[in-house]
Amino acid sequence: MSMKNIPNILTVSRIVAVVVFVVLATLADYPFFQNRDYIFAIRLTAYILAIFAGLTDLLDGYLARKYNQVSDFGALMDPLADKIFVTGAMLIAVEYRLMPAVVAFAVLSREFMVTGLRTLAAKKQVVISADRWGKLKTALQMTMLGIAGIPWFNGSDGINYLRDAVLTIGVGDSSFGIRLWYVWLAFLCGIVLVTVLSGFGYFWRFRSLFLDSSEKGK
Repeated sequence: MSMKNIPNILTVSRIVAVVVFVVLATLADYPFFQNRDYIFAIRLTAYILAIFAGLTDLLDGYLARKYNQVSDFGALMDPLADKIFVTGAMLIAVEYRLMPAVVAFAVLSREFMVTGLRTLAAKKQVVISADRWGKLKTALQMTMLGIAGIPWFNGSDGINYLRDAVLTIGVGDSSFGIRLWYVWLAFLCGIVLVTVLSGFGYFWRFRSLFLDSSEKGK
């Protein structure tokens, strides 16, 4: 097995891991699993697979750049694998009420719009690589999904803890409490903001791709 094939193998393994993760995460909510130990084991396995998928996203890109082994297959499948991963993880998070649906909608809309822009760029032989904002967006999304998974694989009690726990903040001799759920929502809003702005940045920088009047009427 050559080094050129390793990033591609990681990309395919990411897709497989996400598919198994979604299946397990869905099965864990079915009523025929009455034993809490079984539910915990299924959710923990699903969570580990999701973390594995996220790590392969970082690793395959690093290996491809380090060894300058960029293939046509990787250029096509790696972005698609990323979209499959983010879509699957966010749909599960919405299903288990770990985030509002509007957050998933905003993030996924941006992902597919940028994918469309990259498709248009490829047609015109222009390469759109990830900038620092895109990389920050990816890191924040991975962190978000990792944090959301911790109370999830602990079961409904963990989710209720995230919703009901109070975070106490001390200021001088006084202190005040704020529900952990609101802190989580503020973090999600920050991720949505970075995600949307990074997407807008791509469209602004490469606006000539879709504002070019030379192809008018073709």
